Amino acid sequence: MLSELLQGTETGGILIIRDSCSYSGRDLLKSFIIAALNREEVVHVLCFDVSEEELRDRLKPLDTQRLHIHNAYSDPLGWTGHPAFTVQQFSLEDLTGLIKQTSQPKAALLVIDSLSWILRHMTPPTVCRTLQQLRKGGAVRAVIGLLHTDMHQRGTVGSVCHLATSLISLAPGVKGNEAVAKITKRSKSGKVLQDEEIFCITEDLTVTILSKPSHPEPKQNNTEEEQVQFNTS
Repeated sequence: MLSELLQGTETGGILIIRDSCSYSGRDLLKSFIIAALNREEVVHVLCFDVSEEELRDRLKPLDTQRLHIHNAYSDPLGWTGHPAFTVQQFSLEDLTGLIKQTSQPKAALLVIDSLSWILRHMTPPTVCRTLQQLRKGGAVRAVIGLLHTDMHQRGTVGSVCHLATSLISLAPGVKGNEAVAKITKRSKSGKVLQDEEIFCITEDLTVTILSKPSHPEPKQNNTEEEQVQFNTS
């Protein structure tokens, strides 16, 4: 299922990658960026956690004319008076204006690195409302966000993950270069699919699935079980 998600996030979709201090999800996030660029999508990245240089590392030598990185790392709170992007601009109006400045006709993929930084400075209801507004379309086709679960209370993580149409929870694997992805995907028909895969990421950010994918049974939407799947760690 991880390979399927890498092939493209559906329009209106929100994909949340949940990581922790035991395994970073940034390389997987970069793999999603590369996959989108290879599909000739326009990608906008809100860069809070790391510098633009670090984010671009290993993305080369891709043709990145369709990659737009917005530097929220150097001055995220606008203290210098000349910030490139601040956390206060995480709103539907500001993001729509920012993306439309590139004059690309196609709706863009918005990548957020990371939601955790935003959640440290904005209330969860405000962040969730903006994500909900973004998923309705317009300038943004879909959203992918990295979330560091060990930085937040369980309720905050649950609120954000409840908005997700796809959720990837990461943990370290048995071997040093392996990781485990627990995936939950909610289809438009209201069914929920779950899978668990062992994978590794090569130096060029290619994702290789090491275990055979399982074949989960679909579960009906609006059940208590689904609420647990999307709201707990």
